[in-house]
Amino acid sequence: MTGAPQHGRLGIVLALIANSAWGCAALYWIQTKPVAPLDVLAHRGVWTLPAVLIVLLVAGRFRSTMRLAKNFNTIKYSAIAAGLISVNWGVFLFAVTNGRATEASLGYFMLPILTAMAGVVVFRETPSRAQWIAMALAVLAVVIQLVAFGTLPVVSLTLSVSFALYSVIRKRIHADAIQGLFLESLFLMPVGLVWLSLHDGGGMFEYGLRTDLLLLGAGAITALPLLTHVAAARILPMSTLGLLSYLAPSLQLLVAQTLLGESISRVTALSFLVVWCGLGFILLDNFRTFRRMRNAGH
Repeated sequence: MTGAPQHGRLGIVLALIANSAWGCAALYWIQTKPVAPLDVLAHRGVWTLPAVLIVLLVAGRFRSTMRLAKNFNTIKYSAIAAGLISVNWGVFLFAVTNGRATEASLGYFMLPILTAMAGVVVFRETPSRAQWIAMALAVLAVVIQLVAFGTLPVVSLTLSVSFALYSVIRKRIHADAIQGLFLESLFLMPVGLVWLSLHDGGGMFEYGLRTDLLLLGAGAITALPLLTHVAAARILPMSTLGLLSYLAPSLQLLVAQTLLGESISRVTALSFLVVWCGLGFILLDNFRTFRRMRNAGH
């Protein structure tokens, strides 16, 4: 009987490691300055493939992953997913290296709500009342910034929309996160290599050994949190995993406001508050659903 609680604690630890790494990622990527964000993105695309390949080989799953690559639809959707995730990575790198990490964290707070929107539009899912309220509040948060600043929160929207669309495409690929990232990297690596060859190595060997090591470590920084997240997902209920996922944008906001020294306007703070209210409705609804299912089990 003691094995199950210990297994559950392991899942929580793994999820905490993954979301803590994602939440503090800005501290890693900002160290790559003065390398341009697009050059860092190219390095990330190049070095992610060998990092994920090592994981697949150690896990003994390389052959099964290559069998997936023989399916045309898998390759087609992997190519689309690669494009979307590269947009997401690129905008995040731009944000954290240009004093806009706070906007990035808002985008990831909006992500669960936009993912629910994608489910309604693409998969004809029927949202709960709480999800409808959360979606309306997310739209309100965007309207607040549009009225106050006269522009859309481009960084926040691009990050959340690109990853929500990425999630939609990934549902069409019968592969787990690590396998999917490997297939996507098959497209990202050649593009990254071409970019680096056309841009004198993209900062490699220009800014010292420390920067070179940071660029080389881009693949590991991408793969390792994902690996722990996948392991946690195999252990924990989705409700628990979803709750822990809010740690990442919370840490992103904390890092931006403290260690990176960013400031936050009243309008942006109000937008955060509105989005958090929407997330609160979703979390409360999930908690009630979980409690009903647990009671029904008894």
